[in-house]
Amino acid sequence: MNTQLIVSKFGGTSMADINCMRKCARIVAENPNRRVVIVSATSGTTDQLTKLCQNIGLLEKSEIIEKIQQRHIKLAKELGTFGQSYPSVEDLSNELFEFVMKKEEINPAERDYILSFGERFSSTIFAAVLRQMDEKVIWLDVRNILLTDDFFGKAEPQLEQIAHRAKEKLTPLLEEGKVVSQGFIGATIDGKTTTLGRGGSDYSAALFAEALSAKTLEIWTDVNGIFSTDPRIVKEAFPIPEVSFNEAAELAIYGAKVLHPATLKAAIRKKTSVFIGKSMNPELGGTWIVEKPEFSPAIRGISFRNNQKLLTIHSLDMLHQFGFLSKVFEILARYKISVDLVTTSEVNVALTLDTGIKSDFNYPMLDAAIQELRGFCKLTFETDLALIALVGNQLNQTAGISSRIFQVLEEVNIRLICYGASSHNICFLVKDHDAITTVELLHQQFLGAEVSKT
Repeated sequence: MNTQLIVSKFGGTSMADINCMRKCARIVAENPNRRVVIVSATSGTTDQLTKLCQNIGLLEKSEIIEKIQQRHIKLAKELGTFGQSYPSVEDLSNELFEFVMKKEEINPAERDYILSFGERFSSTIFAAVLRQMDEKVIWLDVRNILLTDDFFGKAEPQLEQIAHRAKEKLTPLLEEGKVVSQGFIGATIDGKTTTLGRGGSDYSAALFAEALSAKTLEIWTDVNGIFSTDPRIVKEAFPIPEVSFNEAAELAIYGAKVLHPATLKAAIRKKTSVFIGKSMNPELGGTWIVEKPEFSPAIRGISFRNNQKLLTIHSLDMLHQFGFLSKVFEILARYKISVDLVTTSEVNVALTLDTGIKSDFNYPMLDAAIQELRGFCKLTFETDLALIALVGNQLNQTAGISSRIFQVLEEVNIRLICYGASSHNICFLVKDHDAITTVELLHQQFLGAEVSKT
């Protein structure tokens, strides 16, 4: 492990304007060990680029590109470096305009190329901001390092090739100065631009930290750490000073939006400590994600996700037969559909699908998988559900946890429960309209003011 190197990632709100960028640059400049900086697109840019990929007229496309261009020209002019950055805002704008305006329909590969411009714009400007504080700053096109497969929209990183490229192309640059690069973006071995999916900037930074064997990965965002639950829902929610890799992964997977779930995979592989802090108020501290926290309570936090879909599969072929479940999951895997919760009986299997996956970039059609499943079993769907996850430690060995949950929720209908497969979570479904009440009741019971002081 590189005992000093820090990889720092800054999100879209941290790139919102020049003042925000300067605050982030000061964070980077104050510690010489912060050598690699990964940035997201400026707030709102990715949404505008996504609209360019839709079936809209040339005039509307031109207007959107003009707005994107003017936003970034304004940032460069405020910085006093307009026309001096590399690549320049003008060159990127012209490249985007020429590409988009020639296309009537956008295929998945072209979509990824268009979406890459957000991070390319923001990173060239942020490099210029940081360069005003430290002249030894290098802008790096991440596509030279972060190699992926060609599953456009949600590309899979190629770890061995990334490690090789990092050693060959990135390590020498770190001898010259700090490196600023882009999150979310990758490239195939033959140079086609790819993206890692929504939230992929965190993942990008984690992959850099892994490839460089960095000591620490910092995720600078708009909140000061991971909270006990969503503070917008429960006003008593509090930031958690320290969590384990396993706890953080469970919280992220089941709805804590402050951290991309895949980020922890890379950190766990190299046991890289992760810090999450608020870029606009770094003095507030944040959350450290480490291998072995000093304190490991039974319940650490509560995550939840709305808009879940429950799929129940019924077939008499399951009865005392082998291979049925493997056939079901082979179909889901082929369409790259991720399953969260699973329960089974003799002739039924119930599993949850995150309905939000349909909005992910280039996600395969769920309908195609459903059609194939209907060929050999009966399917029923339930929608408007919320997935609630209590995350902590040794839950499968802690007596009384389940009884306390059911006592608190005696008036809430619980649709499905997964308990015992993991020592770190208890998950269940409730109706969407019961989600907020459920989270409030559970937080008060397990993480209330008296509990949090112990």
